Amino acid sequence: MNILLGVNVDHVATIRNVRGTNYPDPTDVAIFAEKSGADGITVHVREDYRHINEKDAEKIAEKLQNKMNLEMANTKQMVELACRIKPKFCCLVPEKREELTTEKGLDLLKYSEEVFLSSKILSESGILVSLFIDPEKKQIDLAREIGVPFIEIHTGYYSDCIDKQRQIEELKKIKEAVKYARKNMLNVNAGHGLNYDNVQEIAKIDGIYELNIGHSIISRSIFFGISESIKKMKKLIIEAKKI
Repeated sequence: MNILLGVNVDHVATIRNVRGTNYPDPTDVAIFAEKSGADGITVHVREDYRHINEKDAEKIAEKLQNKMNLEMANTKQMVELACRIKPKFCCLVPEKREELTTEKGLDLLKYSEEVFLSSKILSESGILVSLFIDPEKKQIDLAREIGVPFIEIHTGYYSDCIDKQRQIEELKKIKEAVKYARKNMLNVNAGHGLNYDNVQEIAKIDGIYELNIGHSIISRSIFFGISESIKKMKKLIIEAKKI
């Protein structure tokens, strides 16, 4: 089975918000991305609404033919939003206002009780819950204990590596984490920082269900358009298994 591609459209809203206009509309791009081969659409509603806001999330959830993955902090406000709009997936992520982008995975050693309670509420609302975690066995063990069906492995450390040897070490951690999670009956997604140059090493890993990619696709679309950029990424992911 080919790895699925979830396309994150957050940064369409970033462009809109810079000028305070009503365009480009991330809903329109989400619909077009879906028609262009995206297997799902990911949006992250942050506390400060720096890109996607609640109205965007509501519209996208309503208009999509396929599935929406709502990335969200573990807060009462976000849980209430998710239960109202009912995306197919919710991915709980760590969040702090001063960061440019998500810097690391959830610390389940510290927040397992709070994450368990939110996951229970979301699951009872019919939403599949995923936890965005670092590629560490102790975090995977806690995710399994919490009872979620999915985890998403944070690939940011691998993606950000400049030193080749360190990148190889980070890739090994991800491979081991995916294998361990699947052995423990968890479905595995992965994402963060993946681009056209580094995605294939991740896509080669057996056991990954879906890759969630946004910034690199939206960036490339400035030159080649959304449709071609999505098709190019999917082609790289599919071809990775043949290398």
